[in-house]
Amino acid sequence: MFSLVFTRRYSMAHRLMADARSKCAVPHGHNELVTVKLQAVAARRLDGVANMVEPFEIAKAHWHRWIDEQVDHALQLSDGDPLIGYFRNHEPDRLARLLVTPGDPTNRNAGSLLHGQAQMPSWQRTAATCAASRSWSRKRRPNTVTFAGDPADVLPERPAAANRADWWWRADSSINDLDRDAAGP
Repeated sequence: MFSLVFTRRYSMAHRLMADARSKCAVPHGHNELVTVKLQAVAARRLDGVANMVEPFEIAKAHWHRWIDEQVDHALQLSDGDPLIGYFRNHEPDRLARLLVTPGDPTNRNAGSLLHGQAQMPSWQRTAATCAASRSWSRKRRPNTVTFAGDPADVLPERPAAANRADWWWRADSSINDLDRDAAGP
C-alpha cells in the first residue's frame, strides 16, 4: 500500500513546569521538524493514467498551511501554566498564538496532539488517514519522537466533558481552547 510522507519545519517556544529545577522551566525556543505519513484507508489500484493515489500538493496543502499559520512561532504552554492568565489579562490579542497542551508541552505530548490534528476528517479529503507522525528538534543532539496509533491511548486523562472536544480533536485549525474556556488559569 502506498503512503505519502512529508515534513514541515517550524519554530516554537515552550517551558516545562513539572520539574521547577530544570533549565526547561524557563521559556526557551527550538526549531522543530514534524513528519506525517498519510496512508490509504484501503488498497487502491493505480489508474493507468496519472498513477497517483493522491497528488502531494493536495495531500499536504492543509497540513503545511496549519503548521505555517498556527503552529510556527506559537508559545507552547501547559493548560495549568500561569502565563496563560498573564496573556489573558495583559495581552489578550496574543491568546490565539498559545498552543495549549494537557500537562507539559514535551515533544511526546505535542507530537501526539499534532498527530491527532492530522487525523481530522476535513484534512483527509481523500480516503487517507494519518498512519504515523514523527517530530524532532533541530539541535546539536536531536531527539526524535515517532508516534503511530490513536493519540487518545497516550494523552493524559481528561474530564469526560472534554473527551474528544479539545482542540486536537477538532478540524477547526485552532491550537487552544482559550476562547471556549474564559474561566481557565
